[in-house]
Amino acid sequence: MPSPPRAFTCLFPAASDVISLVMVAIGVYARMMKQAEAALACLAVDPAIMLMVVGVLMFILTFCGCVGSLRENICLLQTFCISLTVIFLLQLTAGILGFVFSDKARNKVTEVINRAVVHYRDDIDLQNLIDFGQREFDCCGGVEYKDWSRNMYFNCSNDNPSRERCSVPFSCCIISKDKEVINTMCGHDMQNLEFAAAGEHIHTNGCIDKLVDWIHSNLFILGGIALGLAIPQLVGILLSQILINQIKDQVELQNYNLKHRSDPWS
Repeated sequence: MPSPPRAFTCLFPAASDVISLVMVAIGVYARMMKQAEAALACLAVDPAIMLMVVGVLMFILTFCGCVGSLRENICLLQTFCISLTVIFLLQLTAGILGFVFSDKARNKVTEVINRAVVHYRDDIDLQNLIDFGQREFDCCGGVEYKDWSRNMYFNCSNDNPSRERCSVPFSCCIISKDKEVINTMCGHDMQNLEFAAAGEHIHTNGCIDKLVDWIHSNLFILGGIALGLAIPQLVGILLSQILINQIKDQVELQNYNLKHRSDPWS
């Protein structure tokens, strides 16, 4: 019967192996099916490639942990333990830096959202993601509703031939539940209205402030999620180190017995 450290050190990586293979499969499928390269310009890294890279690295790491525990290979177990420790420290560092340099993090998020606004019509998946965010947070644009002028279709310049000129997406609209017929053109020409007048028809506040408010109001939930991600890593580090020490003790005991074993014929 395997010891508890060995059982967990193998069970945890085995489950992670399955998850990593699923991530790689999703990444490969998304990369093969995705053709809208322009829409990915709003992101620093292609999410499909990121899924594949993270999945492969995760598979290699957890494979080392599982095989190392089954074969009692100290080298593989140390690789697993050190890698988990490095990942945990990187996550901790990222969290601290994000808290300390919150203004820079906010500016970076603003840049990402502004680039997403520019490429809104380039990809249906990106469009659905932005629409979901604006409906969920009751917001419009990055900082304010006039940010949609960054998009070539909603741009307010006089030489813009688009029918959506000076408009905002339907997801910015304030939908009244008591209305039987929904006006899908409620965002038309909203950028020409002042803040108060536009606020009667659409959400005028940007999504950045709403996102920050949501984070502040859900700090305990986010902290619980972070703790839930950290605990398995810490347990994996602890038990893999315990298993390494047990294997070393067994090796030392075997060497001692071989060295001091008495000759029965003497």
